[in-house]
This record gives sequence, structure tokens and C-alpha cells, in this order.
Amino acid sequence: MTQTKLEPGDAAPVFTLLDAEGHDVSLDSYRGKRVILYFYPAAMTPGCTTQACDFRDSLSALDAAGVTVLGVSKDTPAKLAKFAERDHLTFPLLSDPELKVHQAYGAYGEKKNYGRTILGVLRSTFVIDPDGKIEKAMYNVKATGHVARLRKELGID
Repeated sequence: MTQTKLEPGDAAPVFTLLDAEGHDVSLDSYRGKRVILYFYPAAMTPGCTTQACDFRDSLSALDAAGVTVLGVSKDTPAKLAKFAERDHLTFPLLSDPELKVHQAYGAYGEKKNYGRTILGVLRSTFVIDPDGKIEKAMYNVKATGHVARLRKELGID
């Protein structure tokens, strides 16, 4: 399976997905803003919880810098709602059960799991500029410490 990998300068693939409340959220509605779009394997798992809570804890600094955070997984809106409620996540969590958006961003494909090659979600983060172009494309990121590194790279204290 060949994977598409996005590069800085590429147009960010547009999409509309359901959020935890079942409302449509479209990337186009964030045009003119800087967006961090991150893909994670599964709500309420340890690594994904760590990453989501790190984004949550950085929201005020990111908001102050004019950056919006959107999280995407293959989970259902109902599971995303439980995740958001349990961990007090106040940024949009989007449901992509058919993995179409994951694939458009290259965030689904072959990965190593305990020495075996499997197909799955690649923990990935994209920074999209106000014009809808990829500013940063980060694949196979680690859940722990990722948000702090991203803030440092973006110059957000």
C-alpha cells in the first residue's frame, strides 16, 4: 500500500467530519486561521489521552497565538463525546470512521507493532496555515512530549 505523505507547501486536503456532538465541522470554516490538525489511534487509550490532555493544557497559549486545535480519530461521535467529557477536552474531536481523511493526510498505513507490520493509524500532526497550506507535516510522532515540542517549534510560549 503506497501512502501519500504531505509536505510543507501542499494544499491541506479539505474535509467535513462529525464532531462529538454530531455537528459537521469543515476545515474550510477555519480558513484565515492557523490550525493544528492531529490524528490519533483511539480515544481513551493511554497514549491518546496523554496527547489530548497535553493539547488541552496548552489551549490557552495556542488560542492566544491564534492557533485552533482539531483532533481526528476513527472513533464514533458517541465515543468522542465520552472522551471529551471524561478528560475535559474543549477542542473539537472529529470522527473519521471510514478513514478517508486519515488516508488523504497519509495518517493511515503500514506501521510496526511489536515487530509485526500492520495497517493502522499513524499518530500524525499537521500545522495548516491561514491560506490552507501545510506548514508542518509530522508523521509517527510520540504522544508524550509532542505538544511541548510543537509549541517550541512554533514559537508559542
